[in-house]
Order: sequence, then structure tokens, then C-alpha cells
Amino acid sequence: MDGSVGPVSQPEAPTTRRLLALSASAFVVLAAEPLYLLVDTAVVGHLGRISLGGLGVGAAVMGLLTVVGTFVEYGTTSRAARWFGAGQTERAVGEGVQASWLALGIGLVIVVIGEIFVGPLTAALAGGAGPTQRAAESWLRIALVGLPGILLVLAGNGWMRGVQRTREPVVLVLAANAVSAVLSPVLVYPVGLGLAGSAWANLAAQVLGAVLFLTSLRRAAPSLRPDLGVMRRQLVVGRDLIIRSVAFQIAFLSAAGVASRMGTAQIAAHQIGLQLWEFTALLLDSFAIAAQSLVGAALGGADAAYARTLAWQVGRWGLYAGLGFAVLYAAGWSLVPRAFTSDAGVQHQAHLLWWWFVAMLPAAGLVFALDGVLLGAGDVGFMAWLTVVAGVVAFAPLNLLALRLGWGIGGVWAGLAAFVLVRLVGMVWRVRGTRWSVEGVVG
Repeated sequence: MDGSVGPVSQPEAPTTRRLLALSASAFVVLAAEPLYLLVDTAVVGHLGRISLGGLGVGAAVMGLLTVVGTFVEYGTTSRAARWFGAGQTERAVGEGVQASWLALGIGLVIVVIGEIFVGPLTAALAGGAGPTQRAAESWLRIALVGLPGILLVLAGNGWMRGVQRTREPVVLVLAANAVSAVLSPVLVYPVGLGLAGSAWANLAAQVLGAVLFLTSLRRAAPSLRPDLGVMRRQLVVGRDLIIRSVAFQIAFLSAAGVASRMGTAQIAAHQIGLQLWEFTALLLDSFAIAAQSLVGAALGGADAAYARTLAWQVGRWGLYAGLGFAVLYAAGWSLVPRAFTSDAGVQHQAHLLWWWFVAMLPAAGLVFALDGVLLGAGDVGFMAWLTVVAGVVAFAPLNLLALRLGWGIGGVWAGLAAFVLVRLVGMVWRVRGTRWSVEGVVG
């Protein structure tokens, strides 16, 4: 193990170094998957707008079905971090064992349900049966088989972050995604599988990643036996995290549904913007993951004052990172869309959403950092409530008006920006108080 955070406050410099070390590790892990998806989007994009639109619809449905991954990853991190901060590392790793059992069982159930309803789900997002819907369905039927592997990898990342193992998840995730990144262009073009080749490459990464993380868990855990009591308590935390994640998915699924009804060029451009958003959001989330581990350990070690100091420290770093990404994307507004498509119509639509995307990044950096603080503290009930309010009050009206009043893809992304802004206001208000910083270990 890499060591634990003690129960007493630490000097500013060591705190910053530990925060940045954990963030850097999380950054690499988080970057691997979306970077592969960006490569995959670029590979598929040159097959044409129908294939790119199909990938966009299929990936959106996959995101909805993997919503349970939020609690097997982030819920496990916060629970494991509290045990780790209290000096009980075996119980922290045990949280990973039980999360992995849940990931496997729930993943298998979702595969069965997903395969039954994949046609109606893709048709609902694609605006009915047609070339884009058929492309999405063919991709999703293959990719969906790997969903248990996705959840097992998320559970593995969760417990490793909780006990502050920073190096091992980097190696495992990079190995799995490197295999997939090599396979995707080969299967799509020389082998001639087209869009299906992308799905098979995804599946290969998911299976390999699951095997690697389970091997590490077997070495670290004193026992792999299921414990229904621990799993039940994890599900309680999972309930609020799933509500929060469902609110996220509904917002982004609604955005994809509205964009698809605007036209093929719009949904293709939305897929480019969405992949860039998810890529950047996950990188910004590296500070949130560091906050989960450090704040959870501090509260587990009965030092709420230190946890509150960490909250604002990580918030500043998240804001700086968001500003940095905003500058980079603003500079690349013309060149970046061309890397994903040669279709002039899709490029034009991407330019229409671009400045909304850029403008929301600084706020997103601070929001994600404070997300990590409250996740580490286990304050998931408030987070679920706030996300639902942001979706209902801010995003949904603007998204529907964008379709009804003809605002175009820019209107859709204005709604997404409002969704982030409402969450920013609520998060800052909550973290300024003390109700979230409850000391002690989990039940």
C-alpha cells in the first residue's frame, strides 16, 4: 500500500503533494478509456455520418445501462477510504470484494435485460427505425456483452483508490485499453467489420480489464467470500448515487434524442461534442477522486477540520484545470472537429455547439472537485437531490425549447451548460457549511 492519511492536520506542502500524486494517478486511469473512445470515434467517423450517429446513439444507451457503475466505483471509494483512514486496511479491501460481487451479479442481469430491449431503446433515441437506429443496435448488441467487465473494472478502481494504491490501476487500465485501441482500426478497416469492429474492440478491453482487476483483488483480499450485510449497506449508498447518475443520464440521453431529431449532422456533431465533454470531464474528475480518498480518510480518522481544508484546496485545483481546458479547446475550435469528421455539415454543427462547450468547462472543473469532496464524505443524498433539481429546472426546459423553437444544437448545449451552473451554485453552498463533514467509519 502507498500509506494512509493520518488523523491529524498536515502541513500545506505535503497535502498538496499527496493531492497531486493521487490526482495524477487518477488522471491517467480516467484518461485511458475516454482517450480510446476519442480514437474510436475518429476511426468510426470516417465511415460516414450514419456510422458515427449510430455510435453516438449506442454509446448513449450504454451509458444509461452502466449507471450502476457509479456506486460500485465511487461508493466503494468513499467506504474503503473511511476504513483506511481508521487504520483498518483489510476491511477497506473487503469493500472491494463485496462491490465486485455486486458488479458481476448486476452486470449479468443488465446484459439480459438490455439485449431484450436494445431495439426499442435505440429507436427511441434515434427518432424511430432507420439507418442510424440499425447501426446503433448492431453496435450495442456486441458491446453490451462486456458490461459485467466494465462494472468489475469500476469496482476495482473504487477499492484501490480508497486505500490509495496509485500505481497498479494505471498499469491495468492502460494495458486493457491499449489492446482495444490497436484492435479498433484493424477490425474496422483491414478486417472489414465496419462499425461492428469497434464494438468487438470495446468488448476485448472490457474482458481483459476485468480479468486483471480480479487478479489483483484476489492477491490483496484476505477472503473472497460474499458478505450480504456489507453488500446491503453498499446498496443503500448506491440508491442515492444511482438516482444522481440517472438524472445525469436522462439529461444527456434527452440531449441526444433532441439532437437526433434535428438531423443526422446534428446528432453526429453532438457525438463529437459529447465524447470531448466526457473525455475532459473524466480528466477533471481526477481531482474529485483524490478528494474522495483524502476526505474519506480524514473523516474516518476523525479530523473534520482537515477534511474541510482539503475541500477548498481541491476546489481551487479543479477550477484551474477547467480554465486550462477551456483555453485549449477555444484555441482548437476549427481544427479539433476536423479530426473526427471530413463532413462539412457535421463540422458546421460542431462549431455551433463549441462555445457553449468551452464556456461550461471552468464551472465544471469546480463542480467535479466538490463532487469528490461530498462523495468522500458520503453526502450522497444531497447530491442526488441537487442533480435532479438541476435536470428538471435548468436542463429539461431549455432542451425541449431548443427543439420546439428551432434553436438548433447550440440550444441543446445551452441547456447542458445551465445544468452545470445550477449544480455549481448548490455545491458551493453545501461545502461552505459543515453538515457534510461527519466524522467516523462507515457502518
